[in-house]
Amino acid sequence: MRDIVQLLCTECKRKNYTTTKNKRTTTGKLEFKKHCRSCGGHKLHREGK
Repeated sequence: MRDIVQLLCTECKRKNYTTTKNKRTTTGKLEFKKHCRSCGGHKLHREGK
């Protein structure tokens, strides 16, 4: 039921994190403010493919 999704930085487009999501209850894309090593700060990360 839960799928593994990758979180991409919105500024540099790098894949930094992975997490799981329940597709039945969460239909939209996940968004978190996480630390990006290449950008050097807390940036918005969105669910990617």
